[in-house]
Amino acid sequence: MIVRRLTLSDAETYHQIRLEGLKAHPEAFGSSWAEEVAHPLNWFRDKLRSEYVAGFEHQGALAGVCGLHRNDRLKTKHRATLWGMYVSPEARHTGAGACLMHDIVETARQTVEELNLTVSAHNEPAIRLYRRFGFVEIGLHPHALKIGSTYVDEVLMRLAF
Repeated sequence: MIVRRLTLSDAETYHQIRLEGLKAHPEAFGSSWAEEVAHPLNWFRDKLRSEYVAGFEHQGALAGVCGLHRNDRLKTKHRATLWGMYVSPEARHTGAGACLMHDIVETARQTVEELNLTVSAHNEPAIRLYRRFGFVEIGLHPHALKIGSTYVDEVLMRLAF
């Protein structure tokens, strides 16, 4: 199992797996497939340049991703946000999620005091994974997302270092 920081040369495969996740699980992401499919490849390159994005390789192919956004504003630079966690179906139940989480948590631990995330309230497997890494629930955002006429609540979670 290989987890590594994605580079600019990974932009195309990152684009593909990101769109796969957005299409398969629209309730799990703040962004939508329709929004991101319209972005040119350079938009994804810029994302890889400006953010830390970890990738999990399974059988030689990118099969999981997770991002880390470090706040750069004076009053919030002690915090970072975990975003965009997704593992392709073929890599689930292989430890991919735990490998990605370990990488993101250890990377964040080096530069910030806390790591935050939001997760769809009904996504129990993800919530269990985050709890395993020490995240605690700090709130619930009712109707955080709206997909068509359906609302999705999000759980706010925090890991203090």
